[in-house]
Amino acid sequence: MLIVQKFGGTSVANTDRIKNVARRVAKCRAEGHKLVVVVSAMSGVTDGLIKLAKEITPLPSEREMDMLLATGEQQTIALAAIALQTAGVPAVSLTGAQAGIVTDGVHTKAKIQNITPRQVHHLLDDGQVVIVAGFQGQTEEGQITTLGRGGSDLTAIALAAALNADLCQIYTDVDGVYTADPRIVPSAQKLAEISYDEMLELAGTGAKVMQLRSVEFAKKFKVVFEVRSSLNDNPGTLVKEETHSMESVVIRGVALDKNQAKITLVHVPHKPGVAARIFKAIGDAAINVDMIVQTAAVGAAEGTDISFTIDKPDLAKAQKLLESIQTDIGFKQAVAAENICKLSIVGVGMRSHSGVAAKMFESLANAGVNIDMISTSEIKISVVIDLAKGDTAMKAVHTAFLG
Repeated sequence: MLIVQKFGGTSVANTDRIKNVARRVAKCRAEGHKLVVVVSAMSGVTDGLIKLAKEITPLPSEREMDMLLATGEQQTIALAAIALQTAGVPAVSLTGAQAGIVTDGVHTKAKIQNITPRQVHHLLDDGQVVIVAGFQGQTEEGQITTLGRGGSDLTAIALAAALNADLCQIYTDVDGVYTADPRIVPSAQKLAEISYDEMLELAGTGAKVMQLRSVEFAKKFKVVFEVRSSLNDNPGTLVKEETHSMESVVIRGVALDKNQAKITLVHVPHKPGVAARIFKAIGDAAINVDMIVQTAAVGAAEGTDISFTIDKPDLAKAQKLLESIQTDIGFKQAVAAENICKLSIVGVGMRSHSGVAAKMFESLANAGVNIDMISTSEIKISVVIDLAKGDTAMKAVHTAFLG
């Protein structure tokens, strides 16, 4: 079998854990499998590199940030290869570019355009374990790019698709996908399986087990993958296409995203095309908008207020952009709030069960949690609430639906 395995930052947090990964990989290879191993930067390294850059300037060049952050994974691939070689296993490390990963030119949030893994195939045929740096690639012009936080998941899934791998395993510091973050909700239960759509919604609403784009890629190319722990041999959670039996479970999980910020544009001119101009400018700056709420005054004489949420790290960039277009658009001011979080419930069973929203809102009211914004999809309900009450709200909603 050809297996792609991905090990996250906590799984390679220090040299002892890297040796542990090497032992696991060596054991799998001894069973006769070909292996491609994707690794993240050691836990804390990426944050440390970002901190260094921001000690110089609060808004460093995105191209140079990619050059800087890509070094984190390159440390890990070399150390992992050394650990395997020391154990007598032939291994070689490759950067994302060397592995044939070609991306677009959007620095810090690049998208994979194609993968030509010729060198990976040659090395596998030569009996090598191939260790690939996650989170990174290269444009056709030779510029180093990174794929955004959690991009190592995407590297693993994309390589599994490109190599037509028999199995893809995502190793992390938890046993699999839980009904909620067990560090916040001790009663959370591990799921044996979950559909792509449910995993997509959980990943998009704050569950930190998987990166959103990696799940989208897996769904598109039908890559079945398993999320499991690198610290034990327990079975994990299988992520795959939806089956009829999954609809019997109303709520699959609860997610809390504390990495959100809200911006409210006050007294925006109430005219056709204004919102389009605002969000086109934001989109052109590669800032992802999540929830949007527009509140028009009676008669719209005073204009309208537009509130939207973005990832917290994009807040400074968004504020600078909005300042540059304020006069042209004609809104009064942009008010930012960082003390918010997004709470979501997800489940394909919501399609066939009524009263789910009412039950969620009632549980939040009983816990004394006020709702600021609401967003829904066919299998998800999300609310924006006070950051200080996030953990309390998550426990209350989990108890209401999952016990």
